[in-house]
Order: sequence, then C-alpha cells, then structure tokens
Amino acid sequence: MNNDNQHIPSGYKLSPLGIIPEDWEVKRLGDFSRFFSGGTPKSGNPLFYNGDIPFIRSGEINKDRTELFLSQEGVDNSSAKLVEEGDILYALYGANSGQCSLSKIQGAINQAILCIRPKANKYYVMSVLQLNKEHYYNSFLQGGQGNLSGEIVSNYRLAIPPIEEQERVCNVLQLWDTAIAKQTALIEKLTLRKRGLMQQLLTGKKRLKGFSGEWEEVRLGEFGVFFKGGGVPKDSIISAGHKCLTYGDLYTKYDYVIFDVKSYIDDDTANESVKIQYGDICFAGSGETKEDIGKCAAFIDNEYGYAGGDIIVFRANDCNPITLSYILNSSDVIRQKSNMGQGHSVVHIYPYQLEKLLIKLPSRAEQDAIATILMESDKEIEIHKQKLAAMQEQKKGLMQVLLTGKKRVVKNNK
Repeated sequence: MNNDNQHIPSGYKLSPLGIIPEDWEVKRLGDFSRFFSGGTPKSGNPLFYNGDIPFIRSGEINKDRTELFLSQEGVDNSSAKLVEEGDILYALYGANSGQCSLSKIQGAINQAILCIRPKANKYYVMSVLQLNKEHYYNSFLQGGQGNLSGEIVSNYRLAIPPIEEQERVCNVLQLWDTAIAKQTALIEKLTLRKRGLMQQLLTGKKRLKGFSGEWEEVRLGEFGVFFKGGGVPKDSIISAGHKCLTYGDLYTKYDYVIFDVKSYIDDDTANESVKIQYGDICFAGSGETKEDIGKCAAFIDNEYGYAGGDIIVFRANDCNPITLSYILNSSDVIRQKSNMGQGHSVVHIYPYQLEKLLIKLPSRAEQDAIATILMESDKEIEIHKQKLAAMQEQKKGLMQVLLTGKKRVVKNNK
C-alpha cells in the first residue's frame, strides 16, 4: 500500500480530483451533457427585435427578465437558440466569464452563453461548476483572457455521486437558497421603504413631529464654498495610511454617506493631495453619463481625508451634511445636474455650475432630525445585509463539503 492510501478513510477512494466516496465517479462534463450556444440577430433589422422572446445575454443569466426581446423572425434568421426554464446557462466570455446559473425564463441566448443539458441533476451540476470556477480557470485557461468555449467546458471533470445522493444534496442547498432569497427580498423591501421615506422627508411632503413652517429655497453656492480635489493617483492607493477618495469611489464604493473609507495613501502622496474634513460633500466631477454626473456623498469621519482629482468638494457653513447629501442626490437635483453635464463619452460638471443648484432646506433642527431617521433606516438595512452575507458564506461552506463528498447527506428512511 502506498503512502497516499494510508490516509484514505474507509468508504473513500483516491481519484484524479482527490479523495472522493467510493460510489462517486469522476466524469468529463461532455460525457454526460449536451451543449449549444446561441447568436445575435443583425441589429440593423428592426423586424428581428421587439418581439415577445426574451433575449438573454451573459449578464442576465440569473435574472427573470431581459432588456431586449427578439421576434420569431429574429430567431429564425440568426444563430440565436432557445433555452428552457431550468437549463444551465454558462457565460463563456466577457466580464461574467465562468459564471453559471439555472435559467429562470424561457428565451433565446446569444453567442456568449453556453446552454448545458446534463444527464444528471441540473442544480447539482450547476452548483459544482459554481464551486470550482477558479479551479477550472487555472486548469484550462492558464493565463488566458477569460474566453471560454464549449470544447473547454466539455473537458471539465466533475465528481458525481449517484442520482439519489445528488437529489439529497440539492435539497439541503436549496433550503439555503430559499432562506437567502427571503433575506434578499426583505432587504429590497426595506430599501424601497427607505426610498419612500426619503421622497416624503426630503421634499417636506411629510413633516416630523414638532416641525412646521416653510422650507428655505437657496442656491448651493449661497451657504458654502467649493474647491477642487487633487492628487491621489490610482497607483498610489495602498491598504493602510491616510484615508482618501477617488471620483470612481463615489460611484462604486459609497452611497450617500461615507463612514468607512476603503482606500488609503502614504505620507508623501497626502502632502501632494487636497485635505477634506468631517461634513464635506464630495461630488464626482466626471462620469460616463449625464444621469450619473455629480453623484455625491458626505464625508463623515473625525479624521481628515484626501480627495483626488475630478472630485469637487463643497464645505457648507451651517448644515447637516447627511441630510444635505441626501437632498443633493434627490431626483429633482439629479435632473438639474444632468442638464449641467457637458460632454458625451466622458461627462463633466464644474463648481461654477454646482453653485447654481437650487434646493429647499428645512431648519437645522429639522435637518438633524431627518438625518437621524435616515441613518436608523440605513443601520437596519446594513444589519440585514450582514446577515445575508453570513448566510451566503455558510452556504458556500456547505457546498465545499457536500459537493466533494467530505460530508454525506444520509438517506431518510422514514
């Protein structure tokens, strides 16, 4: 007996994928599955689009709706292929390369999606593909650009248990899916409730107890000063040091309030950058669309931070920065900023334009009360997001033991 066999538990065996249960098999995905990918009808022919067939693209494989729809004529005159609800959809290339999901709808797929129909439990196979995404990348792409193919995917090797055990494992994991879906729905409900609360509180349609009187209509430049950020090049970002913001952070990392800064710079870079303080409103001076231009957030930190180029900073004289940030991201102000945006491929907005933003402000006391309500709502949502993240991690841990056979789901004989 070799040394490897000495460490193999009873009821297990050594396989090309490592130690697996004796009654499991290692199979190539292509040995027990059928594959096909789709195509895209010519975009110049309007008869091919705006029909009633959902057109699923790689970023939509796990969604229950699509942005585009094809006509039957579009499907008949292209390489687009129809898939059924429950088929495995695998993204071959692009930003979603390697991601997979069970289709939630019937529809047509384009060339960036591979449909997989295995002679096995589809949910089980999809789960194994999800769990081993990075392993497949490292084994088959070997430094490639994330462009997969049906041939590459067909060579994936999977450890497959008997069908009865596949179903038992799936039942366990799907219980977690149900719980995760309920938690996700709760977060969406709380988020919608907060949006409604914002719409009422930030327009004065709903007044908090003890407050009355008209709100003051003012131009933003009338009660504060603007200045431009500077420094903080992307290659200077490090994991610890002085807190900093880039204009891209305002779009990708923060909502309306910045409590937990996620980027840092060293002493030398800080000396060349623009300092910001508690309460400063940071606007994105550049963006991709006019609808997004001027996205802003309040810097709420007792330590100083540093604002990079393409950030416009507003420092108010006497205003609750949290409430002000919410107002400056409200639909009415977004429309004003959108009309000010200049450019096409890259859109810009400037301090002299932001000075002209017309807003309505309640008294400072009412501002403070509104900020408290909105922050309490945010905290509630954040608590549930943390719970969701914990549930997702727990499910991932279960997948790692159940889909490798390290832990078995015992058959219920009742």
